[in-house]
Amino acid sequence: MKKWLLKSLGLVVCLIGFIGFIKPAETAQAAEKTYTIGTDVTFPPFEFANDQNEYVGIDMDLIRAIAKDQGFKVQIKPLGFNAAVQALDSGQIDGVIAGMSITDERKAKFDFSKSYFQSGVVMAVAQNSKITKLSQLKGQRVAVKTGTAGADYANSIKAKYGFKVVTFDDSNNMYQDVTTGNSVACFEDSPVMQYGIKQGTKLKIVTEPAEKGDYGFAVKKGQNKELLAAFNTGLTNLRANGQYKKITEKYLGATNTKKTESRTFIGLIKQNGSALWDGFKETIWLTLVSIIFATIFGIIVGLLGVAPNKFSKGLSSTLIYIFRGMPLLVLALFIYTGVPSLTGNKIPAFVAGIITLTLNEGAYTAAFVKGGIEAVDNGQMEAARSLGLPYGKSMRKVILPQGIRIMVPSFINQFIITLKDTSILSVIGLLELTQTGKIIIARNLEGFKVWTIIALTYLVLITLLTWLSNWVQRRMNA
Repeated sequence: MKKWLLKSLGLVVCLIGFIGFIKPAETAQAAEKTYTIGTDVTFPPFEFANDQNEYVGIDMDLIRAIAKDQGFKVQIKPLGFNAAVQALDSGQIDGVIAGMSITDERKAKFDFSKSYFQSGVVMAVAQNSKITKLSQLKGQRVAVKTGTAGADYANSIKAKYGFKVVTFDDSNNMYQDVTTGNSVACFEDSPVMQYGIKQGTKLKIVTEPAEKGDYGFAVKKGQNKELLAAFNTGLTNLRANGQYKKITEKYLGATNTKKTESRTFIGLIKQNGSALWDGFKETIWLTLVSIIFATIFGIIVGLLGVAPNKFSKGLSSTLIYIFRGMPLLVLALFIYTGVPSLTGNKIPAFVAGIITLTLNEGAYTAAFVKGGIEAVDNGQMEAARSLGLPYGKSMRKVILPQGIRIMVPSFINQFIITLKDTSILSVIGLLELTQTGKIIIARNLEGFKVWTIIALTYLVLITLLTWLSNWVQRRMNA
């Protein structure tokens, strides 16, 4: 029994250790002056993906031009603003350029470059709205985006003007909340709002820019001083040679108003087919790898839960309780940003995603493995032991073959759940289907149509897996 228990625990340790070697290429980027730069995914005209799924915008062109001028390379990580800031704080990335306002509060944790852009916060309302000033917001609901200057400004005046603030993670959902009438207004940086309106967002700006502030490139306080110095030098050079002006006019000039994308469902699929396919492959890859490790982890933990040993049962119950009870979003952020903050070691996003799904889905798998084994009549084990079979052999030859018949439908259902749960990993910047959808919407602001395409893709996959589940159950009951 002790030998079997030690083998099981050894497999758990090996499993978790092996995950760290998946996709090692992501950790090799730090050599030879290559810096990992975090950014937002829905903040045009500063950062967004074009129809070739390339990250462009004022910030993207600027950091690449500075890198070329100063002789270093950059790897862009589209994490979303909030996740990017957390990743920088935990040391997962080297810098952030995401239309980040320079504030005293942020200076406490980050070192900023010289200002590379000045902006102000404006209020926008639906095109048919009669609201024209802040005093009309009393008792109303106002939308803001997490971590932005617009959110800070709205929260600073909400008591004075008597409105309620609701927060979103991306600009498109914030705009949609206003256009659908759920909120009466939103607060956004002036150039971002102007760009959105030019691209077809059905809003209008009704106030002058307030709380004017500077955008800066950020690094973690006390670190990457050479990168910060290179950014400042490169920025000075770009301003002097006219390249800075060309970059800003490219996205803010009048010539940027032409819309070339088809806005039909077929047109959106054709134009974004490559990006959607890449997101689909990442989703399937995440699901397959996670379900393999989650199944191994779950079987081991489930078997520990039925072993005739108090320690193993306690360990199994504890693992199931912790990882099944913790929200997947919290677990993902804890592994990707919390653990590196504690240990000082970076964890690639893909590896963090696999570990997250392995622990969470594995806990659920362990619960039904444990339940499936316990559903087998106790007399089966007693009969096997009475014939002189050791515990391990009794489990393998007698109990598990009967328990597996009970467990198989649950295994396939868990595969479906894992597939759906991959969407939550967009919060740590993995380019699966959900994150891909956010990136496409940031460019064309066709939220309803793009999310319909993403939803139908998931629905087809889940329908196929459901048919598979039903087929397996029929075969086993035949």
